Amino acid sequence: MSLKLVAVKIPIKLTLAQLFSYCASEPWALLLDSCNNAQAQWDMIFRQPVTTVTNSQAWPQQLAQALAQVPAYTGPDFLPFQGGLAGAWSYDCGRALEQLPSLATADIELPDLSVGVYHQALMQQRSSGDTFLLAPAAQVQQLTDFWLTAQQHCQQQTPASFWLAGDWQANMDATSYATKFAQVQAYLRAGDCYQVNLAQRFSASFQGSTWAAYQALRSHNNAPYSAYMQLPEGALLSLSPERFLAISPAGDVETKPIKGTRPRHPDPAQDQLLADQLQQASKDRAENVMIVDLLRNDLSRCCLPDSVKVPRLFAIESYPAVHHLVSTVVGKLAQANQGLQLLGQCFPGGSITGAPKIRAMEVIEELEPHRRSYYCGSFGYFSQHGQADTSIAIRTLVATHTQPGNSHSGTIHCWAGGGLVADSECASEYQETFDKVARILPVLSALPKPEAQA
Repeated sequence: MSLKLVAVKIPIKLTLAQLFSYCASEPWALLLDSCNNAQAQWDMIFRQPVTTVTNSQAWPQQLAQALAQVPAYTGPDFLPFQGGLAGAWSYDCGRALEQLPSLATADIELPDLSVGVYHQALMQQRSSGDTFLLAPAAQVQQLTDFWLTAQQHCQQQTPASFWLAGDWQANMDATSYATKFAQVQAYLRAGDCYQVNLAQRFSASFQGSTWAAYQALRSHNNAPYSAYMQLPEGALLSLSPERFLAISPAGDVETKPIKGTRPRHPDPAQDQLLADQLQQASKDRAENVMIVDLLRNDLSRCCLPDSVKVPRLFAIESYPAVHHLVSTVVGKLAQANQGLQLLGQCFPGGSITGAPKIRAMEVIEELEPHRRSYYCGSFGYFSQHGQADTSIAIRTLVATHTQPGNSHSGTIHCWAGGGLVADSECASEYQETFDKVARILPVLSALPKPEAQA
């Protein structure tokens, strides 16, 4: 009998973020997590991929071939994932698509691509609370029993601990940032670019469970495109508010670039004033329009003529640390099976490079001391029936283990950046990088060592 994938509803009462604790230490376990945000419809857990793809060369073609091998599915047609691909694409996956210089230090030893072919998944619908198991037909009972056992265990377990073993260290100080800022301005004046996204990296040594770190961070960020992925060599933790590409089975495409940021204020009146100022700020609106135009061009490579439109421009979305200026660009694929091709045409997202994209990436490679790894890459899934959703991996941390097999000791990295244009002001741009991680770096710094918890 040929392998067939089916989906059944199972009696899960916990959230998937609670349930994931049971498998969080498994290599290739992945949680796509809405953090109960009203923007999202589904949470998903993926585990035990049948194969993995870590070689980033010609990755759109590789992944399309892998997706084509997924067994047929029989079950509810409204489920977003019906067997397919899920995982993470690093920013450096862009190197497989474009000729770029190699100047920044590549000191994070993780593969550039971490995508699994998954025949099983757990999906929880936020509106109803219903949970569905996707699995090969012959494994449905076994995996149902696994998740019911997980539910019992997670209701009784003691939470794991995570703590920093040293202070955060930035790879730029104010002086070096100012020097790089001036270099970007020189490129802008020379006409090389219209906008360049310049980021700094923060790093610290850690002890304990990176899953515990993620749990602490999600409670402070409420980001609709959050994710946690356990890799053999480390872990990826993302608290992203930004959608990259969402694709429907009919080929409808949506992208929601973020460009423009203001910090939140504890006083409601001042907070609203900051949001209003952001929406009217000419510099931020100009930045946003540059990226909207870039994405309209990227989408047009795979979408039908005249289908690419901008239904929302300069909307305000607010998160615990910051307000963001967000636009929406839509289109319709010329062919419904072009999702991975579209990802390749748009990768990496223009909101985290600048414009024109390739020249901006060259400047980033020149000025940022270290490679970005999974920061500014993407997390997401591609189902065999054409549905897909991916994030831009901002507010994202990468943890690597000190020694192979020792997942409780290592180094954790976090980045923050912003788009620089001709009328940017150095001090405010430098401060914006700290505003963006105001609910990340201090949260992890404040987590106590186990001996201090008594």
